[in-house]
Amino acid sequence: MRRKKLQKENFMQSVLILMFSQVLIKILGIIYKLYLTNREGFGDKGNAVYSSGFQIYALFLTISSVGVPGAVAKLVSEKVAIGDYKGAHRIFKIALVTFGLIGFLSSTILFLGANYIANYFLQIPEAELTLIALSPSIFLVSISCVIKGYFNGRNNLKVTANAQSLEQLFKTALSVILVELTAIVSGVDTTVMAAGANLATTISTFLCFFYLYRYYTVMKKEIKLEIKNTINHKPTRIRKTIKQIFSVSIPMSMSAILGTINKNIDSMTVVRGLKKFLSEDEAKAQYGILSGKVDTLVTLPMSLNMAFATTLITTISSAKAMGDERLAKNKISFSLLLTILIGLPCMVGMILFAKPILLLLFPNASSGSFIYQISSLGIIFIILEQTISGALHGLGKMLVPGGALLVGVVVKFILNSYLVPINPQNFLLGGTAGAAFATVICHIIAVTIEFYYLKKEINLKLDLTKFIVKPAIATLVMGIISKIIYENIKILIGGKLALVIAIRSRNNYLYNLCIDFKNILKRRTSKGKVYK
Repeated sequence: MRRKKLQKENFMQSVLILMFSQVLIKILGIIYKLYLTNREGFGDKGNAVYSSGFQIYALFLTISSVGVPGAVAKLVSEKVAIGDYKGAHRIFKIALVTFGLIGFLSSTILFLGANYIANYFLQIPEAELTLIALSPSIFLVSISCVIKGYFNGRNNLKVTANAQSLEQLFKTALSVILVELTAIVSGVDTTVMAAGANLATTISTFLCFFYLYRYYTVMKKEIKLEIKNTINHKPTRIRKTIKQIFSVSIPMSMSAILGTINKNIDSMTVVRGLKKFLSEDEAKAQYGILSGKVDTLVTLPMSLNMAFATTLITTISSAKAMGDERLAKNKISFSLLLTILIGLPCMVGMILFAKPILLLLFPNASSGSFIYQISSLGIIFIILEQTISGALHGLGKMLVPGGALLVGVVVKFILNSYLVPINPQNFLLGGTAGAAFATVICHIIAVTIEFYYLKKEINLKLDLTKFIVKPAIATLVMGIISKIIYENIKILIGGKLALVIAIRSRNNYLYNLCIDFKNILKRRTSKGKVYK
């Protein structure tokens, strides 16, 4: 009984640590995005240059390292669960060398190929400088990810949360400083300013790596003691360990790689398609709206939900290693319900208040409300996909999330190719709105396939009323109340203050809903029942 209580506390503690970290990261990210978008000489066009280069960098980064933290965490947690600390540390050392080499190679390719990628793949020549500025950080992130994965597998998620928060803090501060410096030096040249903003990413990743390295050196004594007292250790060859790591990291990376390709489909098709009925500058500005403002806001709920997806991998892996299927079902159903409670209100709120939100946050570049509304339709599906992917990875079904997203990405590419070149004056979902709609369809397809396999794997039974009907009704009531409040007071106090009050009323409603849910959960567990 005490063990189960500790497992529950550890799970929720890990979730809360990561959730706080992700919220802080997202807030800091929004701050520098607000600054860039509203900064004279940057705006939507600057976002287009910044984002196009960043998406290519993200693709290289994903191939080199994104599956690494989850893979290393999964393998390490399995070793730690049976007391094999020596085997866990061996996995860490081998992964560090392997992915350090891969990261260095990727950095070199991006640096040398920046000109070709910018001119031929993106058709945005200004992105060359941003790619060069970003290239060193691939190597730094690759080795940082291995260290994060090692400590995540040891159930020490605090170090990852701290590292990510520090990295984003430095990135936000350095972005402002470097953009201002480059603006002075270049005479407000958008291309140079975008490169400066991306250089801030490289410097912040170095500082993040330095923090992780210092933390590892501090923990070395404790790690050595654990290795000395290890049990159940079975020596394996280096080649076999590398094969093990790749057998987990490659399938785990598939989802992240396809997610990045999803974004790169936009970077390679939107500007190209919009040029058929818009000038080049107007096409870049439209892509900047989608990749800069809209993506930043729509992905905000993902930061709240990321904690569940990350924690589920190690929790379910450990539960599976110990043969505790009941614990796995408990954590998955609990995480799915909270994901729905996070996603539905965010989706409805952003759809209802798209225009006021853009006016409040981006007063100097507030266009794009319809694109924002279309993109917001996908929020619930994106974050459900996050949670289900984490559960499937923890259960060992590594290929399912990647395969599901692959189907969605193929459909998105087809829809983008057809919809983007259509003038929105002739068809409502043409142009940039078409790209946003294609992304929504992509995630609906992916989450449907993933959920089918999750139910099949663990025979997960969810109460439709509890998981769908009640949250939907609560969200609908919340939306109506917020909209009524906003419409009735905006004439008296102005749209911006009215929006803040309306959002505040929505948050109070959500808070009460969560308190009710928590009380129900307490009543059920006090009776000795397991929440399902």
